Amino acid sequence: MKNQHGREIVPTQGDLPPMATPLLDWYDENARVLPWRQYPTPYRVWVSEIMLQQTRVQAVLPYFARFMEALPTIEALANAPEDTLTKLWEGLGYYSRVRNLQKAARLVTAHYGGQLPDSYEELLKLPGIGAYTAGAVASIAYQIPVPAVDGNVLRVLARVVASEEDVGNPQVKKAFTALAAQLQPQDRPGDFNQALMELGATVCLPNGAPLCHRCPVAGLCKGYQLDIAQTLPVKAPKAPRRVEDRTVLAVIAREKVLLCRRPSKGLLAGLWELPNLPGRLTGRQAAEAVESWGGAVQGIAPLGQSRHIFTHIQWEMEGYELRCAPFPPPEGFVWASGEELAHRYALPSALKAYTRDLPDRLSGQSKEDRK
Repeated sequence: MKNQHGREIVPTQGDLPPMATPLLDWYDENARVLPWRQYPTPYRVWVSEIMLQQTRVQAVLPYFARFMEALPTIEALANAPEDTLTKLWEGLGYYSRVRNLQKAARLVTAHYGGQLPDSYEELLKLPGIGAYTAGAVASIAYQIPVPAVDGNVLRVLARVVASEEDVGNPQVKKAFTALAAQLQPQDRPGDFNQALMELGATVCLPNGAPLCHRCPVAGLCKGYQLDIAQTLPVKAPKAPRRVEDRTVLAVIAREKVLLCRRPSKGLLAGLWELPNLPGRLTGRQAAEAVESWGGAVQGIAPLGQSRHIFTHIQWEMEGYELRCAPFPPPEGFVWASGEELAHRYALPSALKAYTRDLPDRLSGQSKEDRK
């Protein structure tokens, strides 16, 4: 496959020394012990791969354990209440991932007898499963020889062949996927895919800091030989994020805090959250907003500023705690106790600066009320 200048985007397998044997030998000795690798059932591999999208392994480990304990089968996932599902996912972010997991689980339960299909092409038809996830599940759980090319794999291969093509270009990614397929051994396709991922995650690191002295394929790596590995892969600059000012309101009445639910589509779709309003409001303006909902504000305390960065949006936040006498919640709002915050309502990590100590603040509020 050639680029716009008529040059091959990446070399073919015939232009590369064989790398499967040294890479697999290294993987056998150095692979991290991970629960989905110890027991690689199709369901466990699938859930782990979805969780690992945009998320570090160490962050995923406790979530994976809790998820598997609560929802040990595809049928259990398919039948889980929405609030249970989002609570299990709370803090992982990108909540569309877990909603698509459940959509796919329902289809698998209805049409595949509760078992993920053992076909790359059929896996691709399920919600939330793209080429990478289908390749990972097919190769790791079913030993089907198909590639699984994520950011780690792209980085490793771009350095090995010293490619200066933009890896964000779909044509370039397609060429690297074809190369990965050519390099893949037929007898251990899942291990080979995982070995490439593991190398990228632990040795061939991003941001210009590869640990080439620890790499089992350094002798085959053109990027290393040319001393340009740290400059690869090439990526086009990202578009600037849109910055939004928000004012977050922790409205507390005795032992409960006011929550509202976000719309079913869009950013943080369907999650419960502290009410937040566009712009940077003063404490008095925040109180007026609460009064418009029917509350009688008895005290205002600043909670400080916080920032949260989404993929394309950056929130610059100002927070206030507003203490009120109890009042009927407006439509779409609920009062939540500390117990319900812990076990029922999933709150987005974007607001964690204002929610991490909410249960303590609620119990502290109740103590003051009893004085």
